[in-house]
Amino acid sequence: MIEAAMIWNEPNNKSHWDPEVDPDWSLYADMVIRAGAAIADANPAVTRVLGGMSPIDPHWVNRMRDHGALDAVDVVAVHGFPLDWNLWPLNDWPARIAEIEAVVPDKPVWVTEVGVGSFGAEEVQVFGLNRTAELLIGRVPRIYWYSLYDLPQEWGATTRHREAEGSSYYRHFYMGLIRADGTPKPALDDYARVAGEMGLMQWFHFEDPRLNDAVDWMKRLGVRQLRTGLSWADSFRPNAVDWFDRQMEALSDFDVTVTFCFTPEHLGIAPHHSSAVHDPQAFADFCAWMIDRYAPASAALPVARTA
Repeated sequence: MIEAAMIWNEPNNKSHWDPEVDPDWSLYADMVIRAGAAIADANPAVTRVLGGMSPIDPHWVNRMRDHGALDAVDVVAVHGFPLDWNLWPLNDWPARIAEIEAVVPDKPVWVTEVGVGSFGAEEVQVFGLNRTAELLIGRVPRIYWYSLYDLPQEWGATTRHREAEGSSYYRHFYMGLIRADGTPKPALDDYARVAGEMGLMQWFHFEDPRLNDAVDWMKRLGVRQLRTGLSWADSFRPNAVDWFDRQMEALSDFDVTVTFCFTPEHLGIAPHHSSAVHDPQAFADFCAWMIDRYAPASAALPVARTA
């Protein structure tokens, strides 16, 4: 069920990795090295992906190289939202990819999150989706559009400072191709035309009631590649394994890139989902457990590690 495993989400973004706890990312790099080894031991056919960076930063990639983390992964990933959060224009996508290729010429670069919200106008999302497809399809091996669903307002976005971020926070709720009430936006039809070449990135919350509807939509759209997450923090909830099993079984018809992330508060150096941890091997053990359970080495995987 898993063809690729991403080690954390946006580790150079303070919403997802606390720079006060780990200012030089040495603790993160140690976690990558341990997790990369654990994933390879569990199933060497699973592609290991460095946590998708946001912002796109070749200097951060070089820091990861200096810490030895690049030796533990097969792919370097980037995230970009030039019409919503980034301070660069949409047409700069090829140049941004080239910046990372220049510092990691030996590894593929995947775009594991790209999106355009409908916060200002749904017509902007239509334009952004089509232009993104023109710029990235054929330019990188993998692209994942974020996301299928709008985030319901009552759930709250996973950021460090929430409403204090102003309009940047509220944009999180308008990134989907389908509104929170289940009705399609105009961009959904445009996405359907490229769904076979541009995958989807969709987070599923713990016991997410949208799971089965999401699967139905993705099959209808012709989606083949999906990126999602399995939360280390959620693994400590009651009935966590039942939920993980249900989620992964529902997604079994897709080529899944799973993201392992979110620190359990009781294991963090700081009590927060973005904190580095006291024992990085515990995270590596979680990654190995998930690979053993959902992508055991005895099961043949169709995609080679560096695809």
